Amino acid sequence: MFLMFIISMLAETNRHPFDLPEAESELVSGYNVEYSGMSFALFFLGEYASMLLMSSVAVIFFCGGWSFFLDIDFLQPFFFGIKTMFFVFIFIWARAALPRYRYDQLMRLGWKIFCPFTLAWTIFFKFDCNFI
Repeated sequence: MFLMFIISMLAETNRHPFDLPEAESELVSGYNVEYSGMSFALFFLGEYASMLLMSSVAVIFFCGGWSFFLDIDFLQPFFFGIKTMFFVFIFIWARAALPRYRYDQLMRLGWKIFCPFTLAWTIFFKFDCNFI
């Protein structure tokens, strides 16, 4: 589920390799043509804010939030920031290392791989765990 969340996190924030709406190399620089100045800065500020938000959600869900093996209260925000920056590094690394998906590849990934896997995972844990 962690790997699926990372891939979905990249796709939800429209970052590389799932930056299909922009497609900078195929179009005439995509949104770079339409926006300039402050509107361009605000557009990118929103994208990077969503990167930080999704990284923070990943840290809270999968990495224990602010907890660390040292139980020092004033260092907990520091540990949370370090873990969040690791996920931001994953965003940056994916942009440099992975090729761009086409629309049909993204749809196949979502419908033929992620949906059956998540349904099977949900059914497995519904009958495996004892919920109140």
